[in-house]
Amino acid sequence: MKRFAVIGLGRFGRKLATSLSASGAEVIAIDRDKEVVEHIRDQVSQAVRLDSTDEAALKAQGLDKVDVAVISFGTGSTSFETAILTVASLKALGVKQIFARAQTQIAGQVFTKVGADEIIYPEIESAQRWAYKLIAPQISDKIDFAPGYSLGRIKAPPSFDMKTVVELQLRYKYNVNLISIKRASRGLKTKEEIISVPLPNTVIYAGDTLMVAGSDADLARLPQE
Repeated sequence: MKRFAVIGLGRFGRKLATSLSASGAEVIAIDRDKEVVEHIRDQVSQAVRLDSTDEAALKAQGLDKVDVAVISFGTGSTSFETAILTVASLKALGVKQIFARAQTQIAGQVFTKVGADEIIYPEIESAQRWAYKLIAPQISDKIDFAPGYSLGRIKAPPSFDMKTVVELQLRYKYNVNLISIKRASRGLKTKEEIISVPLPNTVIYAGDTLMVAGSDADLARLPQE
């Protein structure tokens, strides 16, 4: 079982800590605010009130033995300075992976220079996800696998009904690849079905869930009707 430390229990930090714990992970939640620590105590493996810039205090709580540490402080110069010193302290303790939450790209670059392995941009990423959701509401559960390229799900629109893969010509018309099809049950005679390798003569019905891959711009061009 992986051991996580979440340092900074604001809205994002609390949600992350409790979600990790609910998934079965061992979580040490840390904050300076006694009330915040008490509030989360029963939802994680261990909740501790301490100064995260104190390397000795971190080691005393076993932070040198965690697999992943996530630093999630709020805005403000004091919080930013504390986050930088916390990253440096965790790096000195030999923590395997350090993730730092950043408000801006510049802050992220600073965290990387002092030892953070990966940067989390929740506000930026959330805005980007919502922008795409508004532009292409037909695409759900989008997974980015390279800058500008994604894997996503789309409900087959009425215009796809009763057409074969070759008739739809998704690759030719939209420059996207059909990966798999999830077919919902159609009455009592058929059950839900997964078609992991769609063939040219595979028929698609309106309401089927299609897993497709391509550039974000091309996926957004897929029809909704």
